[in-house]
Amino acid sequence: MTNHPSAPPLARTTLDRAAEHRKDEVWLAAAWDRGRVLLVDLARGGRALVTDRPDGGAALVLVPPADAPDGDRWFLGVDPDGTPIWAVDARLDGGSALREVGHLLDARDTGVLTTAVALGNWHLSHRFSPRTGKPTLPVEAGWARVDEDGVMMWPRTDPAMIILVHDGVSGPAGRCLLGHNAAWPATPDGNRRFSCLAGFVEAGESAEAAVAREVHEEVGVHLSAIRYEGSQSWPYPGSLMLGFFGVADPEQPLRLEPEEIDEAHWFSRETVAKMISGEDPRTLPMGSSIASYLIEKWLLEDPENFSG
Repeated sequence: MTNHPSAPPLARTTLDRAAEHRKDEVWLAAAWDRGRVLLVDLARGGRALVTDRPDGGAALVLVPPADAPDGDRWFLGVDPDGTPIWAVDARLDGGSALREVGHLLDARDTGVLTTAVALGNWHLSHRFSPRTGKPTLPVEAGWARVDEDGVMMWPRTDPAMIILVHDGVSGPAGRCLLGHNAAWPATPDGNRRFSCLAGFVEAGESAEAAVAREVHEEVGVHLSAIRYEGSQSWPYPGSLMLGFFGVADPEQPLRLEPEEIDEAHWFSRETVAKMISGEDPRTLPMGSSIASYLIEKWLLEDPENFSG
């Protein structure tokens, strides 16, 4: 099997951020007039209006500037045909969240919505300076904020790691280790969702060290190898998810940290495939998550090619 996904779903983009124009007020004014605007409802988790595509995917609804409400404008970039793309926070009737439709959007729209939600969440949480407590205003086309003393601040990203632990065995009998987070509610029919292990990178720590630490803290397992697999933004509110594969011996006893993981199991490829198809009632992560990408890639990849 070789048709595994080529990149995490929210890592796809064709958007040129065109950062060289963020301080050019003349260029920005003209770019607003000829651009298109994404309305994003930050009060409802960054929802945006989408429409169905004939191929079963989804497409963002972008409006002319004249149809956008008053408010701060964030210049997201320029799309492949040269159209400037903007975002404005707006209350919407309906709409879909990035986590629901991110994997259904094409590369341009994925980049647009992910950037808009991440940037918008940062603005919401930085209306006052964390240094001085004074009110701040957006500048540089929405890519910075400044207080009345001229103290600037820029969007920050919190690095987090997520890892699919597996046993390195090829074929249907190969197993991966998935856990159920203690904070996740059961589905209405009582079934549970299982996913990769994850956690934030702590101060002074490398991503690889965070992987080893989190796996041992959450399930008591030591890894024999780690391999980086890719990353994607997860703007809830502003994380960058760093995805890894890791190898561990499934004979190690599981020792769960109950406040984090209240259930964990080694699942065979055969079982994971049944979970995806619905034959097994337990569920897996949503398609827009990097956890889904890692699981699908492991399902289709031959672990004998894993070199650590």
